[in-house]
Amino acid sequence: MLEIKVTKTTTPKAKPDENNLGFGTHYTDHMFRMEYTEGQGWHSARIEPYQPISLDPAAMVFHYAQESFEGMKAYRTAEGQVQLFRPEKNGERLQSTHERLCIPTIPVEDFVQAVKALVDVDRDWVPSAPGTSLYLRPFTIATEPHLGVKPSESYEFIVIASPSGAYYAEGLDPVKIYVEDEYVRATPGGTGFIKCGGNYAASLAGQMKAHDLGYSQVLWLDGVERKYVEEVGSMNCFFKIDGVIRTAPTVGTVLPGITRMSCIELLRDWGYTVDCDNRLSIQEVMEAAHAGKLEEVFGTGTAAVVSPVGKLYYEGDEVTVNDGNIGQVTQRLYDTLTGIQWGVLPDEKGWIVKV
Repeated sequence: MLEIKVTKTTTPKAKPDENNLGFGTHYTDHMFRMEYTEGQGWHSARIEPYQPISLDPAAMVFHYAQESFEGMKAYRTAEGQVQLFRPEKNGERLQSTHERLCIPTIPVEDFVQAVKALVDVDRDWVPSAPGTSLYLRPFTIATEPHLGVKPSESYEFIVIASPSGAYYAEGLDPVKIYVEDEYVRATPGGTGFIKCGGNYAASLAGQMKAHDLGYSQVLWLDGVERKYVEEVGSMNCFFKIDGVIRTAPTVGTVLPGITRMSCIELLRDWGYTVDCDNRLSIQEVMEAAHAGKLEEVFGTGTAAVVSPVGKLYYEGDEVTVNDGNIGQVTQRLYDTLTGIQWGVLPDEKGWIVKV
């Protein structure tokens, strides 16, 4: 267990209007920090006032992208209880990311303790307006000042928090998706299955291209054959085709999303057939759409929870999904997940951790 020193701010900030939060633009009064050095391991766990950090220009994070991050939320129930959703899964995924990037791992229990401690100190920042939450961003950076290519010998782990509203301006309205067949997000043997900044930097050109064409997000195809669907934007993607719900397998190029995992569990509980083992080609998706068998498409992720897709564009062919309406499964998943997260529905799965 971490020994966390707490130093509270003497100049608390004014809290933003909960009805106009946006996403990721406001930050709480405090942050969690701890360092890693060779021979000492992780040490100096503390919560201190939110502030800029000082790094040497030669810090290896700037040059060789040795860094990781997670995304999670704290929710306030109608009764005022503050709670987290499956935080141990974020800790487990961070460990996988660290192992792949040669960063020393953080015990899951220490990760959860750090997150809970920050949320507890800044609990007044957890908004209560409908659809709002406190978005949490844990991240690790390589801090050793060294220009040789090697794993860093020092790191810093930080958690910051941001009161946020809906991730997409459209809310739960169906979004338009552009299927990208030029750029790729990940390749086998790479880092597509972990959560690191390089994956997102590599996706920006494709996203900008889609935005310029009037689409909200990109549906990524596999990096070898440009044939099989993988992720949509920064989310996992599901397709309901002729009654069967399909999503890309997490076999090295797809992030094992915690919302994805939770959706699969719920769908199977509800009696749906979920195929998350076999790859799905974009040709199958488009053929199903033209045959009237593509019943629903939706993305899943921490930020947006569940995001319905109303249109898909691929190689000059734009198809409409479910007449541009939110599908029954999509709506049920959204209502169930958010109901559990905000305490409206009972937590029968044991997914909630109270702060």
